[in-house]
Amino acid sequence: MQTIEQAVHRWDAESVTAAPDPFEPAFAADAVAQTFEVMVPARRGWKPAPAGTGERYRFRRTDGPESWTVEFTGDEVRLEPGGTGPVAVEAAGTASDLTLFLWQRLPATGLEVTGDPALLDHWFTLVPPA
Repeated sequence: MQTIEQAVHRWDAESVTAAPDPFEPAFAADAVAQTFEVMVPARRGWKPAPAGTGERYRFRRTDGPESWTVEFTGDEVRLEPGGTGPVAVEAAGTASDLTLFLWQRLPATGLEVTGDPALLDHWFTLVPPA
């Protein structure tokens, strides 16, 4: 997590003076997975977050085979790597762009969105920023 956090801060610093380089794809895919596995539960524990009402999200990588489906039901958050069931919204982009969205560095408009785009804003209510 510290390496991911440092990489995001590097991206922040680069974005001040120039167009920052994207993250290396394999690293970024790991960062996306770590966000769901580690940061989502942690952030929901650190700050008040509403109970889920069955919201289902899919984040799909366009520069590799991975996708992640996340469902919020009550206080439970379920991760389904590679899940194929129905979702209310899917956000697709490079692993780097998905990482940057999940870390609130890239707006949802930078991703390919299908389904209800308002749910992408709601993500940050269900997963409060640190």
